[in-house]
Amino acid sequence: MKPKEIREMSIKDLRERIETEKANLAQMKINHAVSPIEDTSKIRKAGKDIARMLTILTEKENQAKSEE
Repeated sequence: MKPKEIREMSIKDLRERIETEKANLAQMKINHAVSPIEDTSKIRKAGKDIARMLTILTEKENQAKSEE
């Protein structure tokens, strides 16, 4: 997911998306442990996407606090 797409999301939607992606990442890791997947870069990409979303969420929350 691109940063521009993430920045367009609301804080609530972003939190929900992060939880969904974390669950997907955990499931991918379990599946990989049971039977190795061919493209292991998907796991790394998912982790980076989650980190990117968390970073932008923090920025948005800090911005919302400073505007109060």
